[in-house]
Amino acid sequence: MLDHNTVARFEALDTPFYYYDLELLQKTLASCKVASDKYGFHVHYAFKANFNERVLKAIQQIGFGADCVSGNEVKKAIEIGFDPGKVVFAGVGKSDREIIEGLENDIYCFNVESVQELGIINDLAAKRGKTARVAIRINPNVDAHTHHYITTGLEENKFGVNQWELKTCVEELRKSSNLQLIGIHFHIGSQITNLDIFKSLCVKANELSQWFEEHGFQLQILNVGGGFGVDYYNPDESPVNDFESYFEIFNKFLERKPNQEVHFELGRALVAQCGNLISRILYVKNGLKKNFLILDAGMTELMRPALYQAYHKIQNLSADKNAETVKYDVVGPICESTDWLGKEVELPLSKRGDLVVLRTAGAYGQVMASGYNLRDIVRSEYSS
Repeated sequence: MLDHNTVARFEALDTPFYYYDLELLQKTLASCKVASDKYGFHVHYAFKANFNERVLKAIQQIGFGADCVSGNEVKKAIEIGFDPGKVVFAGVGKSDREIIEGLENDIYCFNVESVQELGIINDLAAKRGKTARVAIRINPNVDAHTHHYITTGLEENKFGVNQWELKTCVEELRKSSNLQLIGIHFHIGSQITNLDIFKSLCVKANELSQWFEEHGFQLQILNVGGGFGVDYYNPDESPVNDFESYFEIFNKFLERKPNQEVHFELGRALVAQCGNLISRILYVKNGLKKNFLILDAGMTELMRPALYQAYHKIQNLSADKNAETVKYDVVGPICESTDWLGKEVELPLSKRGDLVVLRTAGAYGQVMASGYNLRDIVRSEYSS
C-alpha cells in the first residue's frame, strides 16, 4: 500500500498518471534472477508488458534478455542497451521490413509461427548473405485455463505451428540453407496461477523435443515462454511472485539434454505489481440501483477491464478509512459504455477530488494507452 508521504505528494500532481515503485521492481527482478540462476535458466523480458524506459533500463541492467513481438520492440531493446545476442523476435505476423531489421541487427533468434514464415526468413536472409537462427513456436494444445482472450496454446488459437504441420516444417528447414534451427518455443497463455498447468507443458515439450531429435535435429534451446500470473486481488500480500516454485517446476519436469538451455519469456510477473494508475474522482452519481464514481482515468489509460473484464484492486487514498462503505461502479470519462474500471467496488464513502489508485497496473496498462477522444497520453511518475 502507498505510504502517507507518497499520497501527500500525489495531492499536488495533475492526474491521471502511472506511478512506478522502482524499489519493488528491483526486488522482483532480483528475486527472479536468483531463482532462475539456481537452475541455469535464461530469462527474456516480454517487452509487450511494459516498455517504460526506466523500467526497461532496470531489466536490462540486471542482465535479462528481450522477448520482442514487433520490429519497433527489437529496435527499442537495442537502443536501451540489450545485447542483440539476447534478443528474440516472436509474433505471428512479422513484416518483411521487421525481419530484415532483425537480420541486420543479428538478433539471437526468430521464433517462427508458420511454415510459410520459414521460407520468407530464409529468402530474406539469403539475399543478405546471412544465416538466421530460428526456433519453431509449436502449439502444444495445452489449456492454460485462463480467460479465453489470453489463451494462446490451443489449436483454435492463431499462434504457433500445429503439431500436424511439423513434418512440413522439417522439410522446409532441410531445403533452407540460410536457416539454422536452434530450438523449439512454446507460450500457452497469460495470467496462469495454477503451476500444475506448467507441468503439462513440460510433458508436451519433452515429447516434442524427442520428436525433433528422432528427426535428426539437436536442439540447443527449449523456450517455454512465460505466462506466470500475479495476485491482482491481494497485491500487498504477494508483491513479489514465488519465482522459486515456478522455476522448480521446470527443473523437475522438463527433460534437458547435456548443454541444452532453457529459456523463459516473463513479462507480467516482473512488472505488474510495481505499477499503479493514480486517478481523481471527478463526479459522484448516486442512483436508486447504482452509485457511480466517475474518474479522470478510463479505458484510454487502462484498457484491460474493457478488453477482457480484468480485475484491478481499487482503493480510495483520500477517504476516511473508518467511514461507512458504499458499493460503486468505478467508470471513466470516455464516451463508450464499456469504459468501466470496476463494478460493485466496496469503498469508503467517496467524494469529488478524492485520489483513487488502481493497483497491479504495471503490465499491459500504460502500453495500451491511447488518445481516443483526443485525450492526452498518460504520463509516468516514479518512486525515486
